[in-house]
Amino acid sequence: MRFTDFLFGTVWNPDAYGQPQYGLLPNLWGTFLTSFLAMLIALPSGIFGALFLSERIAGRWRLGIKTLVELFAGFPSVVIGFLGLTIVAPLISKLFNVPSGIGVLNASLILALMALPTIISISDDALRAVPNSFREASYALGASKWQTSVKVVLPAAKFGVMAASLLGFGRAVGETMAVLMVAGNAPIIAKSLFDPTRTITTTIAIELGEVASNTTHFYTLFTLGLVLFLISLFVNLLSMFIQKKEREILL
Repeated sequence: MRFTDFLFGTVWNPDAYGQPQYGLLPNLWGTFLTSFLAMLIALPSGIFGALFLSERIAGRWRLGIKTLVELFAGFPSVVIGFLGLTIVAPLISKLFNVPSGIGVLNASLILALMALPTIISISDDALRAVPNSFREASYALGASKWQTSVKVVLPAAKFGVMAASLLGFGRAVGETMAVLMVAGNAPIIAKSLFDPTRTITTTIAIELGEVASNTTHFYTLFTLGLVLFLISLFVNLLSMFIQKKEREILL
């Protein structure tokens, strides 16, 4: 198998009779599609939640809610996947009148839920790091608390919020068990929100335990792991660079 066949192949069928195919694109498409849709859902709600937590809640209430958010980040992914399988899937099937609620939309909703604590917690820290002089100057000019939060504090903390968004995206890209339970696990290029899909992580989890050692299939799965590692490395390095820029600006 040529490396270009792996990079640009659109079919993943390692068990095909005669000539197995190991195309990267179905797995890569499933990974980015579910993660991108998850971010479309999680980013607005996560940033709004962080603004509300940072600017509108104080004292014990704030501490309690922040603790709950961070505790939710530690929930076992298999539990969240089970909720997606037993609650979200039937709901999607009923609302959109589709045979099954297992697919891209379900996986994206579950990933959004799992990325939310990361986005809220890190964004909240970035918003709290904005000096109070910014808020006081805004109030002195007659701005309301909400106007100050949205038009002054949030732009001042934009690098921290961007870093939180990237880390949330990295959380979504690296998730395995929950996606395995709700995505449908068909190695195809999904064209609809209700089509099944498969991500890089779920392909490795499903196939690595049963593949024969020292075969093309075996090494291809390790190459998938390398691709996932490079994606995660890039996201984390970019997040670190943005956080460094934020510290330089605030200092």
